[in-house]
Amino acid sequence: MAASIGNTEINWDKLDKTKFYVVGAGLFTGVTVALYPVSVVKTRLQVASKDALEGDALSMAKGIWKADGIRGLYRGFGTVITGAVPARIIFLTALEATKVAAFKMVQPFNLSEATEAALANGVAGMTASLFSQAVFVPIDVISQRLMVQGYSGHAKYTGGMDVARKVIKLDGIRGLYRGFGLSIMTYSPSSAVWWASYGSSQRLIWSFLGRGTGSDEAVPSVGKIVLVQAAGGIIAGATASCITTPLDTIKTRLQTMGHDKRPTAREVVKNLIREDGWQGFYRGLGPRFFSMSAWGTSMILAYEYLKRLCAKDE
Repeated sequence: MAASIGNTEINWDKLDKTKFYVVGAGLFTGVTVALYPVSVVKTRLQVASKDALEGDALSMAKGIWKADGIRGLYRGFGTVITGAVPARIIFLTALEATKVAAFKMVQPFNLSEATEAALANGVAGMTASLFSQAVFVPIDVISQRLMVQGYSGHAKYTGGMDVARKVIKLDGIRGLYRGFGLSIMTYSPSSAVWWASYGSSQRLIWSFLGRGTGSDEAVPSVGKIVLVQAAGGIIAGATASCITTPLDTIKTRLQTMGHDKRPTAREVVKNLIREDGWQGFYRGLGPRFFSMSAWGTSMILAYEYLKRLCAKDE
């Protein structure tokens, strides 16, 4: 990794891990609170039948607000927060540990900085996602059912525990992992694309700003670093959302089907094509594009701020 670029980053071994996890839990909870309604709108758009579809994302949001108020935009939030903390700890630990190892593996190939960063960050993002899915998928199944309850023919529940009880009663623990394969196929590539795009775009931006390999300039100001990281987050979110939305639509439909319906992924695909053609796979693209870009930018700024805050004194 070039010295000039490295000066803008803080490696895993330089962090106070306890402080990182404790402060990080609070920061990421705040980001989730701010952006959760977008996930609710995106999920409803993806599962709506053709007859129930309420126009665009804004119309959907207005409909939820009119019917249920602010509570409607935060259905399933408690379940998500409960599972988000352990899932995030697993993800970030795996991400940082794998990133260090991956950079060491690609360095002998003498690739460009942007290519090195794309490969190392991509491998780290995919690995971290694979590890965190064991916690995240059950949370995803429960929260998404709460998000769409009573909408477009979906069942109603009294809360997250009610969903879990009914799913386990019908399908056992395996029911909480419905769509696990598709989640791996969706989130692992998405995470790989996101982190690869983020790592490479940062290097390209720094290179454009004249801060490439061998640069003897002083460490950039915090403001400039934050702007470059935010730009990287927007680019990464936009890239990942465009590539992975079709898989996310299939996964969401599969996970939110009622207890009496057990379609295969192939059947879900056929239904989507029958209802809307190939464009049906991109239902919810707008909210997902916004969510991944906004979430990605907010998350990465919080994440990089957290690393600076928790860096050990030399």
